[in-house]
Amino acid sequence: MPIIKSAIKKLRADKRRQEINKSIKSKAVNLISLFRREKKSEGLAGVFSAIDRAAKNRIFHPKKADRLKSRLAKLLKK
Repeated sequence: MPIIKSAIKKLRADKRRQEINKSIKSKAVNLISLFRREKKSEGLAGVFSAIDRAAKNRIFHPKKADRLKSRLAKLLKK
């Protein structure tokens, strides 16, 4: 456990941020898997939005986000 006051505060902030990051990532991953199962064009915008939000917060690397979006669009085209 941290002893220094600033380290204690940092630990608290990190835990809060971890929960937020986890929820954003799980929402994106759930939407991706749902889209892959149903393959409806209406859901693509919502999936792209969730992926972009995760990339903006650096939860997904920007290039990974682009790759995911490309693959999902390609999947819809089939």
